[in-house]
Amino acid sequence: MNISQIGVVGAGQMGNGIAQVFAAKNFQVAMVDVAESQLEKGLKTIQKSCDRLIAKERMSTEQKNLLL
Repeated sequence: MNISQIGVVGAGQMGNGIAQVFAAKNFQVAMVDVAESQLEKGLKTIQKSCDRLIAKERMSTEQKNLLL
């Protein structure tokens, strides 16, 4: 079985972290939450995390764009 897509229920601290890790490994990720505001917050958290990785030269801007 070859899994290439995952779904993450909840965009909180654990959910957005799990989504980021799988997206970084080239999985297609669907992150869902009961509140749109939580999804937006989760996505912003992922963006900030990627920015920190870019500052540490562990990720390129191109990799961030692909991940998002």
